[in-house]
Amino acid sequence: MTGTTPTSAVMGEDAATGPRASRPRWLREAGYLVAGLPLGVAAFVVAVAGFSVGVSTLVVWLGLPILVATLRACRGLAVVERRATVAATAHDLPPHHYRLPVGPRRDRGVAAGLLAQLADPQSWRDLVHALVGFPVRLAAAVVTLSWGLGGLGALLSITWQWALPRDGDYRGLLDLVTGIDSRAADIGVDTLLGALVLLTFPLVVRALVAVRAGLARGLLTNQTAALRARAGELATARRAAVDAEAQTLRRVERDLHDGPQQRLVRLDMDLETIGRRLDDDPEKARPLLAEALARNREALAELRALSRGIAPPILADRGLAEAITAAAARCPVPVTLDITLPDGPRPAAAVENTSYFVVTEALTNIAKHSTASRAGVVVRVDDDRITVQVEDDGRGGAHLGKGHGLAGLADRLATIEGRLAVTSPEGGPTVLTADIPLAGVGQARGETSR
Repeated sequence: MTGTTPTSAVMGEDAATGPRASRPRWLREAGYLVAGLPLGVAAFVVAVAGFSVGVSTLVVWLGLPILVATLRACRGLAVVERRATVAATAHDLPPHHYRLPVGPRRDRGVAAGLLAQLADPQSWRDLVHALVGFPVRLAAAVVTLSWGLGGLGALLSITWQWALPRDGDYRGLLDLVTGIDSRAADIGVDTLLGALVLLTFPLVVRALVAVRAGLARGLLTNQTAALRARAGELATARRAAVDAEAQTLRRVERDLHDGPQQRLVRLDMDLETIGRRLDDDPEKARPLLAEALARNREALAELRALSRGIAPPILADRGLAEAITAAAARCPVPVTLDITLPDGPRPAAAVENTSYFVVTEALTNIAKHSTASRAGVVVRVDDDRITVQVEDDGRGGAHLGKGHGLAGLADRLATIEGRLAVTSPEGGPTVLTADIPLAGVGQARGETSR
């Protein structure tokens, strides 16, 4: 979907595994509550100051960028809060959705882009959370510190009670309640109360975490909007898949008609001529037979080239790196390769086919239109994505506009939720970057064979 960010949910694997999982749950939750105080102060100050200054200066348009900057800051602080909540609770939050990614867009003016940022509901929910969350985080931190340190101090009263003067003005808790004035009794009561407070400390902390996490779940997530955006993305990907398939079929039909079909028609005519000459003059039929064999070989070569463009056997048999190497060797422009793929299971077939298609289509465009003297292909796998970058030193001017050859490539990538970026100023160089997700398409990591 144009102008949308991918539907996202904050994942909690890091909170459930690794070093954090070895710490007691109550200690992790207490740290979450105490650390929330400085985060809450920062968020509250940014929200109040930015909103106040932005609204008061809207009349001179200065407030517009200030408000946008405030919303972006609250958005960043919301990311920190989501991650902290997931780490503390060891449970995923529901997904959230922003209509627009952070950063300018070329398809709209500056003012329109700023107004579009202000129209994002989730950004305002982030700001509201910064305001409402401050007293919640403040109270949670104060109660956590008071309950924990107070209970610990009472439990260890035997280490400091002796230093208190026992004069007429001093009265311990036991003396105030029962009238019994005894240092040993005071120490015993304080120790017992401290143990009781510390025993209930995890329960109090858990309740406070539930309140703060509930606030984050209510304001920093929006499952309905995220699911709606996800449905829109899937609908767009479906349309892109249909368009890409139709474009591929048209291209194959055109190539078959202009290439092998014409050669086979000519071959049929030559064979008829040879058949007539064999009865009249067999010697004159020999050169015609040689030409027919040559045309047959050319038609076979073109058919092999077409099949390589659709589903090359080398890709299925030997993998993406070997297939790209073979495609680069066929390119008339010198190509340098930098391919780094991890060992282990291969990506899903759809991912490999799309990556290969990106490289071959880009190299074909370079050979036909760029007047480049060199090209370079870089393939990298980073976590859950594969990045394919093709660069050339040609004349530039490539873009993703409708009707341009790269639009079909972008549609092909959209079918597996990939993205295409093109940087191609006039005069070059041209850099084409495809970002393709590995997970979620055919269970890429679990696929070991073809």
